[in-house]
Amino acid sequence: MQQLLFDFIAKYISLTDDEKNVLLSLNLFHSFRKGTVILKEGQKTNNSYFVLKGCIRSYYLLDGDERTTAFYTEMEALTPPCAITNTPSEYFISCLEDTILTISNADMTEEVNSKFPKFDIMCRLFSAEMLAKQRIDFDEFKTSSPEQRYLNLLQKRPDLLQRVPQHQLASYLGITPQSLSRLRSRIVKK
Repeated sequence: MQQLLFDFIAKYISLTDDEKNVLLSLNLFHSFRKGTVILKEGQKTNNSYFVLKGCIRSYYLLDGDERTTAFYTEMEALTPPCAITNTPSEYFISCLEDTILTISNADMTEEVNSKFPKFDIMCRLFSAEMLAKQRIDFDEFKTSSPEQRYLNLLQKRPDLLQRVPQHQLASYLGITPQSLSRLRSRIVKK
């Protein structure tokens, strides 16, 4: 798993053996079983998550119904807003598959950045990429019909169709499972 992380970092900066050893000394790697809830509504955390293997999802519980807001798979990161605001989480994060994550926090990031300033550059570049991607995804979601959302999902994240239960995909798309089933049928007939 460590090589996956080093390969990802290499897209932004090159690492010396000393820098790799510092990262490995931080105990970043954590394994979770399918179904594990990593963060609960009302819980506080200062952790950020990076998926090395597996799939996690964020969701709200509204009037007893789960409303999925995002899925995170390999080489995707999630920093819950509560980790920055130091407030209780408004949503849940759970594992849809057996998952391996790196878990870090602001103190760890500050320690590594102070020892190796180029990590700060990498974090800024990665954060800017994530912010731009989230903005594009949000704009696409807000300006598209359910059918367009589904077609975008087929194009950009087809792996989710095999990895995520249909009712969670429907929730993510903002429709009911029955509507998703009808939508799929219409698209297949076209």
